[in-house]
Amino acid sequence: MIKRILPYEGLLHEVVEHAGVLYIGGIVPEDTSRDMSGQANDVLGQLSQLLKTLGSDMANVLQVTIFMTDLSEKAALNAAWKAYFAEAHLPARAAVGVADLGPGVKLEMTAIAARPTST
Repeated sequence: MIKRILPYEGLLHEVVEHAGVLYIGGIVPEDTSRDMSGQANDVLGQLSQLLKTLGSDMANVLQVTIFMTDLSEKAALNAAWKAYFAEAHLPARAAVGVADLGPGVKLEMTAIAARPTST
């Protein structure tokens, strides 16, 4: 069964779940006035909270795709990344350079995570 969660403006669902896997749509920073470090912490914090709400956590993230308007700011992203993911639970990851994500937006993130089953 496919479960669709958090509809957004008739365009998408923020999360789609199938067979215990959560497919999380693009998360952008809420405060676009911040630098890359601030925006990365914002987005990772949103992801962490969303996973908690859905009965999962950052240790269950399988894969992340990050769209960035300036790949030269990867070091700032990586610093925030390491604060949210323990080394033993690092997901697969890709960072993709893009021309534009909207006014002030430096990054957008999608993720795939497992939802642990209760036994």
